[in-house]
Amino acid sequence: MPVTYNDLYLDARKALKGVGVGQAQLEARELLCFASGKDRTQLIHDLPLYASDGVEKRFRGLLDRRIAGEPVAYLIGEWEFYGLTLDICRDVLIPRPDTETLVERGILFVRDLLEGTRVMDLCAGSGCVGLAIADNCPNTSVVLGEWSEDALRVCRQNIRRCDLSGQVQAAQVDALEPPPRMLRDFDLILCNPPYIPTLDIGRLDVSVRDYEPHLALDGGEDGLKFYRSVAKKWKCALKSGGKLIFEVGFDQAPAVEYIMAEQGFQDIQTTMDPGLHWRVVEGSAE
Repeated sequence: MPVTYNDLYLDARKALKGVGVGQAQLEARELLCFASGKDRTQLIHDLPLYASDGVEKRFRGLLDRRIAGEPVAYLIGEWEFYGLTLDICRDVLIPRPDTETLVERGILFVRDLLEGTRVMDLCAGSGCVGLAIADNCPNTSVVLGEWSEDALRVCRQNIRRCDLSGQVQAAQVDALEPPPRMLRDFDLILCNPPYIPTLDIGRLDVSVRDYEPHLALDGGEDGLKFYRSVAKKWKCALKSGGKLIFEVGFDQAPAVEYIMAEQGFQDIQTTMDPGLHWRVVEGSAE
């Protein structure tokens, strides 16, 4: 029996709500857009029309995979973050709204600085943080620093996709080691590192535990390994008065504040995300 695009959308929304997906409406729309090859405006216009058998089969296959736990971003191969549409695959974490607080703190710091302000996005993953800074702050030169070669490939794809090749470059760096000499004199280092305690990874939601890269999740025994390393070893990469800004787990802010103070950072402050979690900790180098 023929079904309309609206029938498929409503079925998917109901099914996703039934398995506890919080953004069922958004995810149903994104899956249907991808399966049909339509953008959002076209889909809204075509909702009363009948979908072809091929579109319906493709859509229901995607929906089954989503219900089994596979994230929408990996199913469709892209996701939006801070106004940018980015390539996303299982080699990188999916950008989350929480991380927009990290971006906003970075923008506030660099937007009024001089042309040529240098920014490092350390543990860059998809490059979402550094690309959002570059897109909003044309006075900046941004380096996406990432250890994983697979993630670096995604960074480079996203630099091209966002048309920011003149402003952003990618470099292979290890956040657990001191920075190479050519990566110094930054005005700002932003870092959203792996911060899940190792033993907690097995207790994460299936969509994270079974699909997102553990290399980008595992923060060591207490989840703080990268904060200790970056605060200690990468401080030398900041200019005097430069700033280090971390994203942290929902209960990690006090520990990260202490780590930064121990390494001599000044004017340490913490910012809440929209969910009222203390999400961002920052401090200035001497």
